[in-house]
Amino acid sequence: MAKKENTSYYGTGKRKCSIAKVKLVAGSGKITVNNQDVYEYFPFKTLVMDLVQPLELTNMMEKFDIVATVSGGGFSGQAGAIRLGIVKALLEYDSASDPNSAESFRKILKSSGLVTRDSRVKERKKPGLKKARRAPQFSKR
Repeated sequence: MAKKENTSYYGTGKRKCSIAKVKLVAGSGKITVNNQDVYEYFPFKTLVMDLVQPLELTNMMEKFDIVATVSGGGFSGQAGAIRLGIVKALLEYDSASDPNSAESFRKILKSSGLVTRDSRVKERKKPGLKKARRAPQFSKR
């Protein structure tokens, strides 16, 4: 089955309180987050390295342009949400290109632990405590 070059692939990722809508379009590897370059949007290079990990594992770094819209949470949660969105879009691209070998990207990404959503969120504050588990300082007198 021939691949359509002008088709775009979508994925939605979530992490902590962040939600990211990711669109993969055939291109040269440019990454845009909320209409800004990824290096301008994220203050730390480690977040960008974490974000492009699925593309490097599948050798698709120079094949797609990525347009991401992300909201909520902080930079770390947003980078994780975009990464999961990229993974879902890559899996959609892989299944659309050849339905018989749909497991090729999935095996690579699953073995690296990128397909599973990280469901850890902040624990709620309990009454009588300062934070979720932090108790007030004990005073003997």
